Amino acid sequence: MNKINGKNLAKRMMIALVLGLACGIGCIMIRESLFSSGQQEVWASAENLLFADITKEGNENAIGIFYLLGQLFVNSLQLIIVPMVFTSITLAMCHISDTKKLGRISYKTLGYFLLTSVTALILAGIVGFGVYYAGWFEVNIDSTLAAAEGTTGSNPLLVILQAVPNNIMSAFSNNGGVLAIVFLAGCVGLSINALQGKAETLKKLLQDINDVVVVFLSYVITKFGPYAIFVLLTRTFAVYGIEHLRPAATYVITTVLTLLIFLSFGYALLLFITTRLNPMPFLRKMAKVALFGFSTSSSAATLPLNKKTTAEELGVSDEVASFVLPLGMTINMDGTAIMQVIAAIFIAATSGYQVTFMNIAIIAILALVASIGTPAAPGAGAVILFTILTGLGYTNDMAMLSYSLILAINRPIEMLVTALNVIGDSSAAVYVAKSEGMLDEETYQK
Repeated sequence: MNKINGKNLAKRMMIALVLGLACGIGCIMIRESLFSSGQQEVWASAENLLFADITKEGNENAIGIFYLLGQLFVNSLQLIIVPMVFTSITLAMCHISDTKKLGRISYKTLGYFLLTSVTALILAGIVGFGVYYAGWFEVNIDSTLAAAEGTTGSNPLLVILQAVPNNIMSAFSNNGGVLAIVFLAGCVGLSINALQGKAETLKKLLQDINDVVVVFLSYVITKFGPYAIFVLLTRTFAVYGIEHLRPAATYVITTVLTLLIFLSFGYALLLFITTRLNPMPFLRKMAKVALFGFSTSSSAATLPLNKKTTAEELGVSDEVASFVLPLGMTINMDGTAIMQVIAAIFIAATSGYQVTFMNIAIIAILALVASIGTPAAPGAGAVILFTILTGLGYTNDMAMLSYSLILAINRPIEMLVTALNVIGDSSAAVYVAKSEGMLDEETYQK
């Protein structure tokens, strides 16, 4: 039954993806036609009615039907991110009573995350340097482009400090601080284990909360997921049209191709090498998760479907999936790291800075550290990029103009980045489960 439901959901999501892309491209063509004939006010009226972000200044009278529907869906998923992550990790640690086994799972999870991240960074560095060396990043940035605003650099090591909250209530009220929730869940889970049965009431309460969350999420994703994909994709391509892509088509093409290569072949190869499993069932079953991540551009919003698919269709033990996936959503950002490396090289090339192997190595290290703890929400990756630029000293006026261009065109790219991130989390869960004998291989192969 789970297999049938999973296939039906995947088909509906694929149909929604195709329709959303078709409608989005249709909107782009209509807008181009209206602009070329001097009828910008017609498009402005249509945009206010369908696509406008009603939270932005100047859109007080807009309706934004597609924006409203998309945000209501995403908000309904983000509503239970904190309780889901907290209960999942806490219960996973409670169920794995063998502390040695729990330690092995932790080390293997972190080791696999490091392996995939380093592999992704190496690929991004090679591709980025190759394109730079070929001179394809020599793009003339429009000097009238507004400089980036509202961004500040920060020390990447702050992620370590922010992992340990100084106020438990503030930690539970902040969706962007999931790393702190992971830390708290780990502490509570280990403490319950140490009490050896004296906290059964608390454990039962956490289990009940988790069950409610799972039922709620299953209903939202199954009933409304495909419609949300259509709405989100249509709006994205209608708002971020081709005029944003033209100034830096090379950056867009380079990043998209690199992400697609790693998504299609990188994880399959790493999974085969580490587990000796056929990667084709994994790629087939995870397609709908990738589509969902692509549409929402949020790892957090995709976590419920990712957990459901990984446990029920790939045969990963629920204890492993409940531990690895929320942790991966927080610290495993392969797609984000790839985007940041290529973007940093692109900005350096267009701003007059010399790019060497040593520069790329520093970029890769900063990208690895900065991507850990990146908020699992749309737009976060491009903002974190500013941290890397300030760390490298790429701060002249031209660099800021190039960064502004990245902010303008990066939304479609971050959609693909999210798809990569969530697939990487699931592949880690399969590897850990296989190595610990907690993988139902018959379910995996179906």
